[in-house]
Amino acid sequence: MTTVATPRTASPTGTPARPRTALDWRIRFGVLSLIWGFSFLLIKVGTDGYAPFQVTFGRLLFGTAVLVAAMAVKRERLPRGARTWGHLAVAALLLNALPFSLFAYSELTIPSTLAGICNATSPLWGMALSLVALSEDRPTRRRVAGLGIGFLGVLTVLGVWQGFHGLDATGTAMALLASLSYPVGWIYVRRTLVGTGASHLSMTGAQLLLATVQLAVVTPLFTTLPSRFPVVPLLAIVALGALGTGLAIFLQYGIVAEVGPTTAQMVTYFIPVIATAAGVAILGESLAWSTPVGAVIVLAGAALTQAKPRR
Repeated sequence: MTTVATPRTASPTGTPARPRTALDWRIRFGVLSLIWGFSFLLIKVGTDGYAPFQVTFGRLLFGTAVLVAAMAVKRERLPRGARTWGHLAVAALLLNALPFSLFAYSELTIPSTLAGICNATSPLWGMALSLVALSEDRPTRRRVAGLGIGFLGVLTVLGVWQGFHGLDATGTAMALLASLSYPVGWIYVRRTLVGTGASHLSMTGAQLLLATVQLAVVTPLFTTLPSRFPVVPLLAIVALGALGTGLAIFLQYGIVAEVGPTTAQMVTYFIPVIATAAGVAILGESLAWSTPVGAVIVLAGAALTQAKPRR
């Protein structure tokens, strides 16, 4: 569940030409927000019947199938070169296999609402890391203030004044680590895969394919084949992969191509709102006052970190 500028699965090549599409980008943006917002609910439902690694493997498998079909329709080819594929393997781990697995494991013990809010901290982690690792991202008062406000919001969500009472520390740490993995992956991508000449769709398809292979190796080592296949959790995994990963990335690809990454990344601020509403309304998850208040503070801080300095 990432965006173009921070975390989600997208490709590292340059911005493509802006194509014309029949469906307005604002509608596609809204659909993308809903899909990614509901992804945390689907993870929760999927883990009710299957092991977290199995949920992640299914998600990647069905997501890859959608992108492969899109590549076939558009007659796109997979990127070439052993060096490129080696870097893509690392990107697949950091941007897909690792965070997807961590979110699935985290939702064994924490609500989907909290997982969705933890995902919103990715821009904060990204800004903090880029100030150190990327020379082009210069610290400004506004961005530093955004980092401070954002992490104050994280502490509010966690209820630090109560000593984190009622929260599962391990599950929360996994969700936060997943959100940290996205910007780490993006920094790696920006340093190693810029200018490969392949399209966004081709690079993303290859990346998801490699992530699927990684989970295909790991899953049998840590799980056993289910003795039964619950239908509802299975359908949730299929939807999570085909819609929440494959279709969502394809929509993101088109939005970036049409209006640019700056506008496309705004989807980050809608995801926790939708995830919280879905978790409370559909799953009946409880919601303390500190959770929505902290989420608003997190999003305000994240917005400040993404603000460009005035010339």
